[in-house]
Amino acid sequence: MTTTRGAAGPFTLAVCAEMVFRDLPVVERMRRLTALDVQVEIWDWTRHDVDTLVELRDEGVVLSSMTGYVRGGLVEPAAAAELLTTAEQSVHVARRLGIPRLNLHGTGLDADGLPVAPVESVTGRMWLAARDTLSRVADLGERHGVQFVLENLNTAVDHPGVPFARAEDTLALVAAVDSPHLRLMLDLYHAQIGEGNLVELCRRALPYIGEIQVADVPGRCEPGSGEIAYPAVARALADMGYRGPVGMEAFASGDSTAAVEAFRAAFTVGS
Repeated sequence: MTTTRGAAGPFTLAVCAEMVFRDLPVVERMRRLTALDVQVEIWDWTRHDVDTLVELRDEGVVLSSMTGYVRGGLVEPAAAAELLTTAEQSVHVARRLGIPRLNLHGTGLDADGLPVAPVESVTGRMWLAARDTLSRVADLGERHGVQFVLENLNTAVDHPGVPFARAEDTLALVAAVDSPHLRLMLDLYHAQIGEGNLVELCRRALPYIGEIQVADVPGRCEPGSGEIAYPAVARALADMGYRGPVGMEAFASGDSTAAVEAFRAAFTVGS
């Protein structure tokens, strides 16, 4: 009997290859992470050679999530159409790579994580349009057997001008759609900056969480490098019954191997 790559008590651990071992080519980053027994996450699949990713999968690399669209947004008709078109393209790549979760944001982001079309305030019309677009995304996920996850972001430090950014916003949209093929990518780094009260946030969001992502505050580095008591968060998640993936979307404050091990230590709790 084989164990699941990244298994750590009740959770399955993954690390974003875009943010650690940055002195190495991405192929070697993925091999290093696999040797450390974690699954691998990527961002925009169009920046990678998909055939090479297939070869890595065949070597034993487990790819757990990627960005689920290339361009587009949730509100304006042309942007929504583009998001749905590129989401369908992403689905086919994800299925080829065995990736179960495809990540979405409140709007399209550029290479620096800034919104392509920044928004100062969100109207009721925009909420309804976003819900309708996400319903269509969930239908796409159901047809192809994948799960889309909507990520909360922070607007104070990293992503100013992004609509539907707060965890409360993403939770409201996901709950309104109420489909197993659209869930939350609940990023606790972003939530700590924008909202705080992380354990209670997790408790409220629990029925809709597809994945938890983590980094510490300030600095967006591995657990233990900042102010968040991640071992306590991990224990609370386990106690409330969360049994899903936890992804480290964080830079290494120093050595990347040590950063991954600090992440594992924070999220290894008894089931």
